[in-house]
Amino acid sequence: MVVAQYEPSGYIKDDDAQNWKVDEMFQSFKEGTEAANEDRRQRGFPELEIVDWVERPAYDAATHRLIWSMSIRHKGASADDRQSINYNTYALGREGYVTLNMITGADTIAQEKAHAQALIGGIDFAEGKRYADFNASTDKTAEYGLAALVGGIAAKKLGFFALAAGLFAKFAKVIALAVIGGGVALRKLFGQKNPPDTSA
Repeated sequence: MVVAQYEPSGYIKDDDAQNWKVDEMFQSFKEGTEAANEDRRQRGFPELEIVDWVERPAYDAATHRLIWSMSIRHKGASADDRQSINYNTYALGREGYVTLNMITGADTIAQEKAHAQALIGGIDFAEGKRYADFNASTDKTAEYGLAALVGGIAAKKLGFFALAAGLFAKFAKVIALAVIGGGVALRKLFGQKNPPDTSA
C-alpha cells in the first residue's frame, strides 16, 4: 500500500542533514515508542517496539530527495513474527513537499523499495515551484528542518503501524493485489514530468 500526499509546509531548510546523529535519533524513537505504549493500550491498540532501521535517513542535496525507513513489530513478538515496515520517500519543493509512504513487510521490502524510489524519482515540480526557486524575501519558511520530517512524522505514524500490522496479518493476499494495482496507477499518475497534483 502506498499513500501519496502533498504537504504545503513552506520551504524546508536542508542544512541540518549535515549534522544528523542517526544512532541518537534511533534511540529517541525507541524511547518515544515506549512512552506512547500506554496511550495505545488505552485505545485498544497493541503495544509496539522498533526493531531497526530498514534504511537509515539519507538526503540527496542534488535532487532534494529524502528517504528513511524503520521496521516495527508488536511488543513481545517472536523473531519469526511479521514486521511492519513504513518506507518513506520525500520530494522537496519551494512551498512544501510530496511524500510517498509505502506500508509493507520485511519479506517483501527488498523488492518493493526499488519501486518506491522509482515513483518518488519520477516526480518533478513545475518551473517556479522547485526547491531551487525559493525566494527568501517572499516565501514562507517551515519552522522545522529535515530531521523533523523523520522524527516528528515517525511519532505520528506509530498508531498507524498498529493498524497496518493487523491489516497485513488478516488481509495479506488482498493487500498484495492492491499494491500491484496501486503501483501501476501511481506510475501513470506520478511518472509524468509535471503532474497536476504535485505542481501546486
